Amino acid sequence: MAAFHTPVSPSWKELAESPTFQKLVKKKKRFLIPAIVFFLVYYFLLPIFAGWAKSLMGWRVVGQITFGYLFALSQFAMVWVLCWIYVRKASEFDQLAEQLVRDEHERSRKAEGVRA
Repeated sequence: MAAFHTPVSPSWKELAESPTFQKLVKKKKRFLIPAIVFFLVYYFLLPIFAGWAKSLMGWRVVGQITFGYLFALSQFAMVWVLCWIYVRKASEFDQLAEQLVRDEHERSRKAEGVRA
């Protein structure tokens, strides 16, 4: 009769308490919170300026091009730059996540060896 093999399921509590997971969460928070705050402030400055700083938004920079137009267009550039920065940082997050998976597989193999 063949032995029935049940793989060891991950302990989510142990996984969440692991140093690699803690490092991953800390690095993501350290990047994402300031990035989100920056994005929201920059994004909401356009309607705020449009409502309360009309003279600034109407200031002609070059010919008929006003500061308001340039500021609105700069939001497209800001999003692309923020996206580019995130993609670069995400590779660091991915490396930590891969390390976490490797650590969990190793822990699982050790646990199976102890059970057998």
